[in-house]
Amino acid sequence: MIETKNDKNISAEIIPSGEDKSEIQKNPKRRREIIKTILIIFLAVMLILTFFSNTIMNRSLPEVSTGSVTSGKLTERVRGSGIVESNQVYEVTVDGNRVIDTIYIKAGQEVEKDTVLFTVSSGDSTELEEAQSTLEALELEYQKALLTVPTDYSAENQAIKNAREDLNTAIAKRDAAAASQSSDDAALQQYNSNKQSLEQKSAEQAELQTAIAAIDIDDYTAASIEYTGNLPALYNKYITAENAYATAYELYAQISSEGGDAAAAKTEADSRAAERDEAKAAYEAEKSSVRESLAAQLSTIDNEIAGLTSEISAYESSQQSESSTSLEELEADVVTKQRALEDLIIALEKTKTENDVNSQITDLDTEAKKAEIEKQKEKVEKLQEECEETEIKSKYSGVVSSVNVQPGETTVPDTAIAVIDISSEGYTVEITVDGEKTKNIKVGTEAEVLNNLNGDIQAVVSDIKSDTVSGSKNKILVFDVTGDTESGSNIDLSIPCGSGTYDAIVPKSAVYEDKNGKFVLVVSSKSSPLGNRYYAERVNVEVLASDESSCAVSGDISAGDYVITAASKPVSPNDQVRMKE
Repeated sequence: MIETKNDKNISAEIIPSGEDKSEIQKNPKRRREIIKTILIIFLAVMLILTFFSNTIMNRSLPEVSTGSVTSGKLTERVRGSGIVESNQVYEVTVDGNRVIDTIYIKAGQEVEKDTVLFTVSSGDSTELEEAQSTLEALELEYQKALLTVPTDYSAENQAIKNAREDLNTAIAKRDAAAASQSSDDAALQQYNSNKQSLEQKSAEQAELQTAIAAIDIDDYTAASIEYTGNLPALYNKYITAENAYATAYELYAQISSEGGDAAAAKTEADSRAAERDEAKAAYEAEKSSVRESLAAQLSTIDNEIAGLTSEISAYESSQQSESSTSLEELEADVVTKQRALEDLIIALEKTKTENDVNSQITDLDTEAKKAEIEKQKEKVEKLQEECEETEIKSKYSGVVSSVNVQPGETTVPDTAIAVIDISSEGYTVEITVDGEKTKNIKVGTEAEVLNNLNGDIQAVVSDIKSDTVSGSKNKILVFDVTGDTESGSNIDLSIPCGSGTYDAIVPKSAVYEDKNGKFVLVVSSKSSPLGNRYYAERVNVEVLASDESSCAVSGDISAGDYVITAASKPVSPNDQVRMKE
């Protein structure tokens, strides 16, 4: 047998102290017994570890609590809390500045109508002093209102008189101009005719001048055919003949310079020269004749234009020497002055009407000031009487919600020294909830008051309003609250918002949520040689409804499954867990 280092160590450990190792090595039987003992101890240790390994491992696993998946009916509920407010409050005030002597009430106390709440001492009343000062100011304003300045319309009447005189002068000028208008019509008609003729003659003059200039430079592009006749055609014929002669002569000159037979070319050139001379003579004769005729026409038109221009200038000079104002302008001046006179008359009538109305308004204001004085006198008399009162009584029955003064303090007018909730008018509470949750909530639905210790508070939906926050999809539930409550107290409400039957209902604490959505951890078991082992398996779900403790879900889950509701330490999907005993 080969003995290893470990075997030697083990042997050394189990050899009883005092025995000689050499003796053992010399005794094979003794040695086998020692090795057998070692094997037995090793197997015993391994057996113990095997039996207790499952227990050791379980102690290290997270301990979980579970709930079973059920099916059945679930009533979904919405929770919320709000501050109770009284539907109507009575603010106790004291007219004037009074000193608080005695306070007979405290917050939360029920009082009846005419219950004495405070006693106050009379003293200097600032409100009475202010009321007397106001009365004096009103009487002064009334006296001022009685002083009025008489109305005077002399300026307006003088303006109307002046405007009427201006109108009469304008009418006289217009009539005089109208009388002489007929004698001027013929001269104006001739003037207009002369201007029209001058315009026509000037146009003819321009065309004649253009035609004569075109003849002089042999360029007929700007001249009218009406004046040039067939000159452009004769000129083009002449130019064409000139070009043909030049071509023939150039050919003749070329043949001659080369020493060739130029007789035929010369004959052709002479023929072209004769045609050119003939065309030129015809063009020059026609050109002279047409230009002479056009010059005669131009001279005649020049004389006519000179005559028309003279007549037009004479008429315009005569018109300038006379009045520059036309009959139409005089007519317009009459209309303008007529309207100015009418506007002044209308403005005066309007002013008289407005002054009359203002006078009536002033009279009414004066009467109102007089009535205000009488009212202020009554207020002063009332304050004088109130200064003698010492008891402040409640005008309504209710519950005192606050007392705002202490003995010895001075009251401030229109400031509440106590507030009483008029209990007969009831209480209200408002809560804001998700708008989707209110679809099955109706007016008249009764809510459960969760912090109703005595069980005598009732809350019923009285109104459903939209949230006033911009863009919010929430709803505001308004409740009528009755029972043993008071303004300012907080109540927690649970409102039913529909029931349904569902295949899978789990405890609310079993539903988790992460970035991938909502899920539950279902406990699954697997058999092993050492017993069942339990694992957490993720199942994605959709929450369909919920109440105070449970959720109805849909997903790969069914009744009878166990879901994790709590754990001794964090659990992730596929983690091994141990069930709570």
